[in-house]
Amino acid sequence: MRKEVLQKYLKSFNWRSLKRLTSPNAAAGLNAFLEKLPQNAGQTMLIIAGACWAFAAAIGLYTTVQLQQLTELRANLENAQALKPRVPQIKDVAVNEAEVKAFVGKIEGIYTGLSIKSLGTSVEISAPSTAMFGQFREAMGHVQNGGAGWRVNIENMCVGRECQKFPLFAVLNINKVSVN
Repeated sequence: MRKEVLQKYLKSFNWRSLKRLTSPNAAAGLNAFLEKLPQNAGQTMLIIAGACWAFAAAIGLYTTVQLQQLTELRANLENAQALKPRVPQIKDVAVNEAEVKAFVGKIEGIYTGLSIKSLGTSVEISAPSTAMFGQFREAMGHVQNGGAGWRVNIENMCVGRECQKFPLFAVLNINKVSVN
């Protein structure tokens, strides 16, 4: 079907018009048209057309300059990011509760005058009198150095007569350090 339509169109095409456009006189005809254009179209229309072309050229030049600057800026940004060192992120991860409970079970027998309890991932140490401060301090140090990679933070601590329940009281929160 398409082949038939194409053949019909090629038969009906006026080949002489194409011959006229490609003849050596065609350039002379274009030249004559351009010379008569100011008389036919008017100078005002030509000035408007020239202004539109000048505006389009200015916009094209501005866009080209901006794209070039953007490309340079993007290259500089990529170079800066390539030079930026990777900084490790340190994050606290909760210790296994069973590990804390097992550790508390070991040190309860060592510090007999103190009350040492496991509260999940925290350890609570308390003493009934300030006379046990040496043992209290040593128990806190033992928890501090208790497990491999432990990071112990004091969540709550009270030492002295101002404490409500016990004159020596501390809650130590235990985490592990994770580096990403």
